[in-house]
Amino acid sequence: MLEMQYMRAQLKRAGTPGPRALGIDEISVRKGHSYRIVVSDLVRKRPIWFGGTDRSEASMAAFYDWLGPKKSRKIELAVMDMWKPFRNVTKDKAPQAAILFDKFHIMRHLGEALDKVRKAEYARLNGKDRRFIKGQKYNLLSRHENLTLEGKRSLKILLAANRRLNTAYLLKEAFGQLWDYGREGWARRFFDNWRASLNGSASDPTSASPT
Repeated sequence: MLEMQYMRAQLKRAGTPGPRALGIDEISVRKGHSYRIVVSDLVRKRPIWFGGTDRSEASMAAFYDWLGPKKSRKIELAVMDMWKPFRNVTKDKAPQAAILFDKFHIMRHLGEALDKVRKAEYARLNGKDRRFIKGQKYNLLSRHENLTLEGKRSLKILLAANRRLNTAYLLKEAFGQLWDYGREGWARRFFDNWRASLNGSASDPTSASPT
């Protein structure tokens, strides 16, 4: 409840602005799947709306109804996770706004995909070949710089022993470079090369360095 009280205080300070860039997210207000949507003004760096009863399109539309069509038409950018109801309503209510998926959620999805490869490889292998994978979930899914020296050694052995996991791991880690590019052309080139590498093409996902 302290979070909700804090949010109400922030909203009272914010008033009713005309944001150019939005950050859209949700928070769980109690155990289970009870959510509220939080919308922030990314330029002013503060929340401006807190509401809805869940993560549905109806709840997301309530924000745009509150903001009004005139101010909604002035939104240039909406940053959100990959939740489809948020995207659908934003396209409908603010069609001129560019939609950007935030890094945290994209990397989380890639981590989940990597974990599926780990599980599939464990199921595919048997006997002594499984020993490289068993107990390695944390090392595989954690950021490399957060691992202990022993964790890094174990990960190195695992990736050397399993080609499929090595490929999936490198693809996931390489994708994190996307947000390092300062120009759209460089980022697009990187993404196209990375996507091509998913199909085993000769393109190197790290070859999109700016020149």
